[in-house]
Amino acid sequence: MGRGLILGLVLALGLVIASGLYLRQWWNAPLDLPDEGLTLLVKPGQGLGVLTRNLARDGVLQHRRLLNLIARLTEADQRIGEGEYHVEVGTSPRALLALLQSGATVRYLVTLPEGIRLSDALKILWESEGLKATLAGPDDPRLLAMVAPAAVAEGFFLPETYQYERGDTDLQVLREAHRLMIHELGEAWAARHEGLPLNSPYEALVLASIIEKETGVAHERGQIGGVFVRRLEKGMRLQTDPTVIYGLGVDFDGDLKRKHLKDDSNPYNSYRHHGLPPGPIALPGRAALLAAVQPESGDSLYFVARGDGSHEFSATLDEHEAAVNRYQRQRRADYRSSPSP
Repeated sequence: MGRGLILGLVLALGLVIASGLYLRQWWNAPLDLPDEGLTLLVKPGQGLGVLTRNLARDGVLQHRRLLNLIARLTEADQRIGEGEYHVEVGTSPRALLALLQSGATVRYLVTLPEGIRLSDALKILWESEGLKATLAGPDDPRLLAMVAPAAVAEGFFLPETYQYERGDTDLQVLREAHRLMIHELGEAWAARHEGLPLNSPYEALVLASIIEKETGVAHERGQIGGVFVRRLEKGMRLQTDPTVIYGLGVDFDGDLKRKHLKDDSNPYNSYRHHGLPPGPIALPGRAALLAAVQPESGDSLYFVARGDGSHEFSATLDEHEAAVNRYQRQRRADYRSSPSP
């Protein structure tokens, strides 16, 4: 074997080794990312080539064709998941390819607070980043079909914090909220006290929504549930402002007047109509559901807001009138019917 051939082989071997070392270094070296990292959005049907071309254009990735080749040889390009990915500082080409196959997309959080109306929940969803608005409102046929045979969708969605991905819809979030509400309502109904004046889980849901609107003080829910259950048992009207306000809808301007309490045409007017209103008035949470089916025992039939968010409970009308005089008719300047923020 000639010296020239040997030298050529040595040089070729050295080139192979150097190339291998360079390839290994490049494969594991950090991408040129901004300090806050980078968000990548893989659209449906989008291939790896488009992503690497954009990354190379922005100066993030060197040798994009090399990454495409490795992905093709390992069939990783067939396993790229769509969605939004966050690429952290320090990520290498190797880690980038693994991330895009992992399905570990960016997850967003949206919270539906206890006691809000369905219309308010929709507004929260519509204002959430990356979430698509597809529903027309609380009476959207898809929501009504979800809660059938109920005539309204109000109340059927559990207040909770939900995760979603960019591109998910308001309907998807509410489907999960509905699934959880049906589960929680079923659990509560199965654990109900005997002899309640409630004939179905739906009636428990209605009562729970009223309890949720009547107090922001957690430990009072059971007491308020007890008051309403005893009123139902005695055939008394519930006489609760939140039901009247709900029935007024957009006509309510923040000032509940005597004429509103005398309005027979409002089916939610619990000052004029006996029993429960025709449907829920808000989204009740787990605690309110339990308060409706496991009310606290006692003899109180009345309660009035003290002005600090809590309530004074009374067993007789005379006691209640005295409490009203004390807390309502002589209101302090800092009076509040709900807890301070």
